[in-house]
Amino acid sequence: MKAAAQALLESCRVAWWTAVLAAGLCLGRRDRARSSRLLRAYLLRMGPLYIKAGQVLGTQSGLLPRQVADEFRTFFDQLPPMREPALEKVLRRGLGRPPEEVFEAFDRRPVAAGSVAQVHRAVAGGRPVAVKVVKAGVRGRLEAGAAVIGRLLAVAHLLPRLRGYDLPGHFREMRPLLTGQCDMAAEADRQREVAENFRSHPFVRVPRVHEELCGPDVLVMEYVDGIPGHDAGAVPVSRRELAARLQDAFYCMVYFHGRFHVDPHPGNIVFTPEGRITLLDFGLVGHLSEDDKWNLASFYYACIRKEWALAGRRFTRAFAVRPETLGHAAYEEELGAILRRHFEEQASHWSTLAFLDDAIRLLGRHGTRITTTFSVLALSLLTGEGFISEVDPEIDLWATTRRFTDRFAPYLNEGLRETFQREIGERAPRTQALREEAARHLVAPTHFDRFVLPSAFPLAVAQARGSRLRDLDGNEYVDLSGGYGPHILGYAHPAVVAAIQEAAARGAVNAVGNPDEVRLAGLIAAAFGPDHKVVLSNSGTEAVQIALRIARARTGRQRVAKFEGHYHGFSDQGLVSSWFRYRGDPRAPEPVGNSAGMQDAVVAQTLVLQYGEEDSLRRIAAHADELACVVLEPMPSALGDFDPAFLRRLAAVCAEAGVLVVYDEVVTGFRVHYGGVQHLAGTAPDLTCLGKIIGGGLPAGAVVGRAEVIDTARTSGDPFRDVDSRAFAGGTMSGNSVTAAAGAATLRELRDRPQIYSRLRDRTAWLVEDLTAQAGDCGVPCRVKGRDSVFSVAFDHATPRLVRDRLAGLDVTATLAFAYHMRRYGVHLPELHTMMLSAAHSDADLEQVSEAFGKSVREMLSTGFFGAHRD
Repeated sequence: MKAAAQALLESCRVAWWTAVLAAGLCLGRRDRARSSRLLRAYLLRMGPLYIKAGQVLGTQSGLLPRQVADEFRTFFDQLPPMREPALEKVLRRGLGRPPEEVFEAFDRRPVAAGSVAQVHRAVAGGRPVAVKVVKAGVRGRLEAGAAVIGRLLAVAHLLPRLRGYDLPGHFREMRPLLTGQCDMAAEADRQREVAENFRSHPFVRVPRVHEELCGPDVLVMEYVDGIPGHDAGAVPVSRRELAARLQDAFYCMVYFHGRFHVDPHPGNIVFTPEGRITLLDFGLVGHLSEDDKWNLASFYYACIRKEWALAGRRFTRAFAVRPETLGHAAYEEELGAILRRHFEEQASHWSTLAFLDDAIRLLGRHGTRITTTFSVLALSLLTGEGFISEVDPEIDLWATTRRFTDRFAPYLNEGLRETFQREIGERAPRTQALREEAARHLVAPTHFDRFVLPSAFPLAVAQARGSRLRDLDGNEYVDLSGGYGPHILGYAHPAVVAAIQEAAARGAVNAVGNPDEVRLAGLIAAAFGPDHKVVLSNSGTEAVQIALRIARARTGRQRVAKFEGHYHGFSDQGLVSSWFRYRGDPRAPEPVGNSAGMQDAVVAQTLVLQYGEEDSLRRIAAHADELACVVLEPMPSALGDFDPAFLRRLAAVCAEAGVLVVYDEVVTGFRVHYGGVQHLAGTAPDLTCLGKIIGGGLPAGAVVGRAEVIDTARTSGDPFRDVDSRAFAGGTMSGNSVTAAAGAATLRELRDRPQIYSRLRDRTAWLVEDLTAQAGDCGVPCRVKGRDSVFSVAFDHATPRLVRDRLAGLDVTATLAFAYHMRRYGVHLPELHTMMLSAAHSDADLEQVSEAFGKSVREMLSTGFFGAHRD
């Protein structure tokens, strides 16, 4: 009854003051300043939901006359505060006692007052803190206002011209976001999450929350002093640089983090004298799912390339409700014209408001509307871009957006691309010619035609020896790729070369028994345990396929669980949620394909887990009766480390549930330790998949496990029983004598020279420490991670825990440019892949890598990389 009465009272207030506003506007229709004052007074009387609209207007000095926008500037942080008795009541309720018993000092005069809450300065633990207090009665006003707006929109929906916009449905979806902004406990959670995302950012910070003092009515955080956002002109940094930093902060939240500030107006920004940005007020925070980020990036990518038909389809998929109703020619033609107008003809004067207006009108004419997610995003961009344009009226918003929209785009800026094209063209003309010849006959998805992220300047090698490569033009490089892993001894190791020559001279036997395959299998089995057996194959991909088939045959169950971001070869099962696309809640991911042509049924039936998370173990237990196995990289390549405690808990949960554990040690097998990472972690899976190193540089794979499990792939001697209960694992070239001889020679070297592993461990640690220190000295946001011969370099200010977050924040353009800069100084590294050391790398090689890294990073820094602004 109370809520209904409040809604009725709110309806009367809206009707009365709307009539007053309409009359005032009619009387002073030619006086813009007077009309602005009337509108400001109207929004102020209407309460929090309406004041938000005024805050947006206050940022639009680029669209509205300055004097009009100025009328709404007081909405940022200069609204009327609560009376002191009301403040006292809210504080006692929120803190559970008077503020004097909680704080050493508390100033009852607010330093800022917004539409939902006001902020006071206090002292706690000897340090100044900011105390954000929800205004008395604001929850009721928000709910009542939302109820009234919902009814008004329902009436508007009756009008034929407005019916296609589905205004009631749209507002219904947005209502929880708008009315939930007065819960300070929830806001504290959002603030902590955004703070973690920006923890290592060079010029963005978020105040630390004092969790023990927070509740639904009160949020306590560190006090941040500085230059208010609306005084940006007082910051001793160029307007161009400051605007670019703001854009960097806002767009990082949208495109990288997927958690963005919906209300980034000047009242929620504080600058330090050095131009660092502090973000405040997380009452309204939007969320983009992995699909949202993917769709947004793919849409902008098509616009950049001016592929308007494709951009139209992606726009519809990303932003339209009921996209399946919009595939007709009239709609597509109108949309194409809108996209061309905004992204080509008017791109240098980009306006989110103008584009949004055209898009909403178009969808409404065709009986649908934009999604709520995009509406919230558009509100954020509209407010943020208005503030950015106020700081630097000359900024080209669209031109400076490409770093963020090119999430997976192999773009270098034009000047840098021309420089590398000239340098590499002059230095390696034969390599360039070979690439052109290859294009006529060969599709090479690993190098010349790399999938998803094509290489601008692939390498073509004439000779590889030890730690070095020589290209077709005679240029020599210290190699950090190792062929993606096999060459742990270095290229053309004498023992391996001799073994290959001898086996080839004996006839290169395959598909019949030979001593070499028995020797190789014996070496592999001995590295894992006396009761182990081996099935040989031709690649790591095959090894995983065989292991999964063995698991299904042994358990009688069909379903497979895997971990997000773990790559298990190019099979349909191995690719699920492995590389670029992720979906669903991070704690309970949903399966998604990473290639056209994957079987939908295989994707849908895969249970996707999150490495290191307890929720994953609970999900395994919940699905135990249908799971044949869990397959994972025990040391995920994308993370460069492993979690032994999690691996042990995983083994215990799976053993209790009768689910087999399959380790994919195709990369780490015999690289991080003789055998694999499982020996370092102290765990023993049911099956281990191997490849790369066990072939000595030739194609090879293997599955190793306890005899009773591996024997599932061995004939029973009864053909009928074989078909019913045995797993077939064939391969004409599996265990061929040349590959087996090379692999056995490699393993003997590793077994008999254990100092190789300790030396690689020490050298990797030195390199990681050295490169990290150099990046720190230059002030470059760079993470260098690695251990046991495997390491990676990522240009990213965050320290992500999950693979999806690591990829989302990666500066792809900088990573590509880094690889080409390193080539200038004689170092080859895979442009977007883990790097590896070999036993052949000398101290001089590592010094060359270190020197090349320092020079490359400093050159990149001097040409605009890693800063907010990039020409």
